[in-house]
Amino acid sequence: MAQRLLHGVMEAKVLEAKLSSVSSEASDYGHGQPKLAAYSKEVDSLNEMEDLRLTLESQKLPRTKLLSLIMKLPFIFTCQRFDKSTDQAHHGDGKRLVYATIGMDAARVARTRATDQPQWTEEPLHVYCAHDASDIVFTIVTTGGHRDGDPEDGTAEEVVGQAYLPADDVGGGKEIDRWLPLCDEKRKPLEGLDKVHVQLRFTDVMSDVTSRWGKGVDGPVPPPPYTGLPRAFFGQHRGCKVTLYQDAHVAPPLAGSRCWEDVFDAVANARSLVYIAGWSVSTDVALVRDPRRPAQTLGHLLKSKAGERVAVLLLVWDDRAATGLGAARRDGRMGAARGEDTASYFRGTGVHCVVCPRDAVFTHHQKAVVADGPRGLVAFLGGIDLCGGRYDTQEHPLFRTLATAHRDDFHQPSFPGASVAKGGPREPWHDVHCRIEGPAAWDVLDNFEQRWRGQGGAGGEALLARLPRSSAAREAVEQDNQEWHVQVFRSIDSRAVDRFPDTAGEAARCGLVTGATGDTVERSIQDGYIHAIRRAKYFIYIESQCFLGSSYGWNRDVAGGAATAKNAAAAAVAPHTIPKELSLKLASKIRSGDSFRVYVVLPMWPEGVPESATVQAVLDWQRRTMEMMYKDVAAALAARGSTQNPREYLSFFCLGNREPYVPGEHAPPERPELDSDYMRAQQARRFKINVNANIMIVDDEYIIVGSANVNQRSMDGGRDTEMAMGAYQPRHLDTPNSWPRGQVHQFRLALWREHLGQAAFQAAAAAGDDMIYPSRHGCMSRVNQAARQHWDMYASDKFQGSLPGHLMAYPVGVGDRGELWEAVPFFPDTNAKVFGCSSDELPPVLTT
Repeated sequence: MAQRLLHGVMEAKVLEAKLSSVSSEASDYGHGQPKLAAYSKEVDSLNEMEDLRLTLESQKLPRTKLLSLIMKLPFIFTCQRFDKSTDQAHHGDGKRLVYATIGMDAARVARTRATDQPQWTEEPLHVYCAHDASDIVFTIVTTGGHRDGDPEDGTAEEVVGQAYLPADDVGGGKEIDRWLPLCDEKRKPLEGLDKVHVQLRFTDVMSDVTSRWGKGVDGPVPPPPYTGLPRAFFGQHRGCKVTLYQDAHVAPPLAGSRCWEDVFDAVANARSLVYIAGWSVSTDVALVRDPRRPAQTLGHLLKSKAGERVAVLLLVWDDRAATGLGAARRDGRMGAARGEDTASYFRGTGVHCVVCPRDAVFTHHQKAVVADGPRGLVAFLGGIDLCGGRYDTQEHPLFRTLATAHRDDFHQPSFPGASVAKGGPREPWHDVHCRIEGPAAWDVLDNFEQRWRGQGGAGGEALLARLPRSSAAREAVEQDNQEWHVQVFRSIDSRAVDRFPDTAGEAARCGLVTGATGDTVERSIQDGYIHAIRRAKYFIYIESQCFLGSSYGWNRDVAGGAATAKNAAAAAVAPHTIPKELSLKLASKIRSGDSFRVYVVLPMWPEGVPESATVQAVLDWQRRTMEMMYKDVAAALAARGSTQNPREYLSFFCLGNREPYVPGEHAPPERPELDSDYMRAQQARRFKINVNANIMIVDDEYIIVGSANVNQRSMDGGRDTEMAMGAYQPRHLDTPNSWPRGQVHQFRLALWREHLGQAAFQAAAAAGDDMIYPSRHGCMSRVNQAARQHWDMYASDKFQGSLPGHLMAYPVGVGDRGELWEAVPFFPDTNAKVFGCSSDELPPVLTT
């Protein structure tokens, strides 16, 4: 059956299933898609699960043995976690539970809670669709208890059957209410005539009022005005103030807010509380490095505030839970957070530090600081951890600050054994953060308190400061020209927070969903991105440390994406829809003849050793994502008869720097190993700038700032915990007579000046091309031209000077049909493939 595009919103209910049996007959289902893809992997008992975790933490086994044990973990196959609070563990009496899932062909998009009866009448399922599908597939699965009377089998999942609703039947926004027969893997009805009752309404994206397709924040749509992401745990607040930060510090002569100095001042002026949630928090880091101000480490500052009877509480990721992953941990994103070192430093002081585990392969990745001061509550969030390697300026030096600002803060994870004693290049760090004041800051506070209650341990509640909630309304700023509307988003689940709604209906109203293991999951960051993309009118600008997803749209087998085992495995790798939403937006604009552009800035490679299996696997997923998007754009151009290259609408960039030798700079007493990447980069005086910023700017009127990468780990909700905010200034929006000129617009221009260099802006003005309007062909052409020139200078073995700008074309070629090729086979000074390569050792859940 031919596929059709389902791009919009689906409201569905799986009301009930009539099942002749959910025990022995279910095991005869055969070898259908879900059984192979996700549902049939088993663990003998919860005790074995705990044994595996302890083994991972022991670090006493060789890596091959550890990986074989990791492969036994249920969340490797379900892309989620598994412990004593999963569906299976809710019933220790051997009773089988049953749940239902919904899929777009092979891509699973929703599931119900597990119940002892196959009825889910009170559980509405809200799905953002961006899928080509021939069928909407309903799958009934039993879980828990003992299969076929086997007392050792306590966690098995079995597929009862699947029902198929043709995608062609759901158009036009009509409501469907049907009983569908459950079938075996050959789509033959089960002998017991089992069936499932479903209700469904699909609304195309252009007809969905809440999506505001192409209308922006305040476009010509009927009232009411834009009130934020619907069905979200935290609502949108008026009367806020936002400060946007470009890197950790702004050095003279540039003007701008200084993130770490503002964090220092907020903590120093706190009256009742200082709460910090971080992937990593270093006690020896200096937030202020101005020689005119007193030097003080973060650890000393926090202890001094605790001595003033301020409640100082820290939630830091317990990286010990990932130590068993060996090189997979060291070479990839997990890095070395050293949470236990932080806890040890504060032990016995007035600072309370809780080291929070997140299972063997996922992390707590939120970065937030909350403090109360003379003017009320202030919250910081974004991409910058309060730890080593993050302090940087817009110049992103490689060598010249090794004797000054970075003497005691040398960070270079791409070269094993790198140190300031061996010399540069250090890894420059580009990031974005923000400060929120007003009612939305209280939502950041609520997030911390929910996590503290869930993870703070015995006596945790008593340590929380008591602030009157009435203060939130009083702290709203005057409705003036600089007012912001702000909404806080998260990726998090019921394992990490306390007090999520109990009932399915209430959870659905808060935008919460049921994860693959039965946990309640919030993924409002992903939903916030989707809504902002759908509202976009002119352009989208993204910075992210990773960019991969929509794996259901990658190249698939000959079945064309149908519900086969091979396609289901591919679709489950990284199923979030953000890349597909972007390419569908571009394709729609091309078809309608409207001008629209997407700019994406990435690191040259994710943080870590570029040749490592971990980094190479991420680059492989990234290449697949890029190619899928370019092929969508190319197909839209071909349909219009256009000969333009897809890169004129969608371009990927990376950041890098070259720095000539300056007399008097740091002279390292040691040297890197001969013929190493380290030595080659040192001799060439060049290195990539790590992009750790995670932002999206839409039409210069709306911005998302947070900790979440564009990958499955960050967007899933059941993997890494994340936090972000979406915001705009209601008096600085697009109108028929004017382009937005508020702080979002100014911040985008500041980023572009940092990345492109002042010379590119001057050249654009001289040529009559204006960086003010990124949707225009001239702007994209000018940015691409500058980026190609910068890459040629960076990659040249003869160039000896400073780069005029840091923004470089990502080293891939794009054909007119969207096909990709490597502009260079390896990144400069490395043996790392630009396209990466798949890993037979590492399961996809680790690298997506």
